Amino acid sequence: MAEAVARAVGIDEVHAEVLPEEKVHVIEGLRARGRSVAMVGDGVNDAAALATADLGLAMGTGTDAAIEASDLTLVRGDLKVAVDAIRLSRRTLTTIKGNLFWAFGYNTAALPLAAFGLLNPMIAGAAMAFSSVFVVTNSLRLRAFT
Repeated sequence: MAEAVARAVGIDEVHAEVLPEEKVHVIEGLRARGRSVAMVGDGVNDAAALATADLGLAMGTGTDAAIEASDLTLVRGDLKVAVDAIRLSRRTLTTIKGNLFWAFGYNTAALPLAAFGLLNPMIAGAAMAFSSVFVVTNSLRLRAFT
């Protein structure tokens, strides 16, 4: 069954029905070849592999051991949510980088002007407040993620 699912989504390498210690060995082997590894699991037998992977995703319907060993817990027991979680994390990182770019740009432009007395303190304060409002508003766009 794992091979059929892998073929359907375009995955070439499949490791199915693997014992817990073999899961860790497979992950370590993939990482040794320079791969980034994400592991999704829900049971005690997945805990070590979840902890070893670059990204461990536990199903919220799984065991406490799996949830504790993972980096991220998917609230629903639906594997499709893992794709959404990765997409959301990428969008979040893009938003953070954008916020840092604008905040750094503002400070790079405004601080020298203020230091040399070329910027009215009232305007500088308003611009700083606008910068904060911009960052928060930009981040709130993530709430509309689907």
